[in-house]
Amino acid sequence: MKTMSMLRAAPAAVMSLALSMSLVPAGVDATTPVVPEYALDTSWPKLPLPNQWALGLINGIFVDTKNHLWLYHSPELVPRYAQGAAANPPTGKCCVPAPAIIEFDEEGHVVRSWDIGPGRGYDAPSAGHGLYIDYKGNVWIGGSQTRKGADGSEPDGMYLKFSADGEFLLQIGGRGPSKGSLDPTRLGGAAAVAVDPETNEAFIADGYGNHRVIVFDADTGEFRRQWGAYGAPPTDEDIGPYDPGAPPARQFRIAHCIRISNEGLVYVCDRLNNRLQIFRKDGTFVKEYIYEPGTRGAGSVGNVSFWPNADQTFVLMNDPGNFQWVITRRTDGAVLSRFGHYGTWPGEFHRNHQVEFDRNGAIYTSEDARVQRFRIVNGVKP
Repeated sequence: MKTMSMLRAAPAAVMSLALSMSLVPAGVDATTPVVPEYALDTSWPKLPLPNQWALGLINGIFVDTKNHLWLYHSPELVPRYAQGAAANPPTGKCCVPAPAIIEFDEEGHVVRSWDIGPGRGYDAPSAGHGLYIDYKGNVWIGGSQTRKGADGSEPDGMYLKFSADGEFLLQIGGRGPSKGSLDPTRLGGAAAVAVDPETNEAFIADGYGNHRVIVFDADTGEFRRQWGAYGAPPTDEDIGPYDPGAPPARQFRIAHCIRISNEGLVYVCDRLNNRLQIFRKDGTFVKEYIYEPGTRGAGSVGNVSFWPNADQTFVLMNDPGNFQWVITRRTDGAVLSRFGHYGTWPGEFHRNHQVEFDRNGAIYTSEDARVQRFRIVNGVKP
């Protein structure tokens, strides 16, 4: 499959359905900085994890301002055969499901951990999804379940905010099925959040069941505004499966990530439409990049992370459908490098869900039950 990146730009007036399209050059030119190259860092994390811990499905990772990696996983999804030490009486020396939230330092040591769950004053997610540390150091998590589970659990219609030590601070929305993409009182399988330090607003990619970006006050949970693909009002029309031969969809298929750049633009991963859409904070559509448009299945645009310099020179993007990460040039979306292939050995990817730059430009990747760190090997620094 040929690597491809396409750009759309919104006209100043009302946007028409037939937007102009141009191919973005993917080659490196004289204005492009040297692109970092990577190799697996086997020193991270420090293993074994403490207390005979085992990890279940990893729902989200994030690097905070201290350059610590935070991890959110589902302890209930640790395989039964790996819970021998937790049985009563124990059936083996290994293992015990780790707490849901874990903070690691740069060297890979556990700094702190805490659990979430029902009966603690909030609606705990049935299927956790996403983790974000805001500019105040608070921890945000969501849930992606959109239907009643086989165990009778209700859909996830909420996003939760905690202190760094696990004190519950805020719930946006509530448990239960979606009320539709125009309803501000309940979410529908929200995938990610980003908090704007300038306005103290929480921008949520409400995308597994609903088809929108929705914005709330990050302290009170008061609704502010929302929008769908291309900045239009969100809809719940059944548009069917992705077809690479059809015109780009006018609706998010899965709004799977959301990040705010230093220049105040909102980046939204529309995963199953293989595109990255960019907006102003008020929801005005700016442009979009389409990557690997022939990709079906898991899609090619899973999440993004910005290179940690003032200009945010590079955008790191997860491509789950092709088992790779992609480094692009932020100014025009041009693909500069691709890394990875399918496999279960260290350094390979089998279900890559998220990729994150740290403060030094190293890359963390998350999969079903592991996080890997990759170090820069060609001397490039942010």
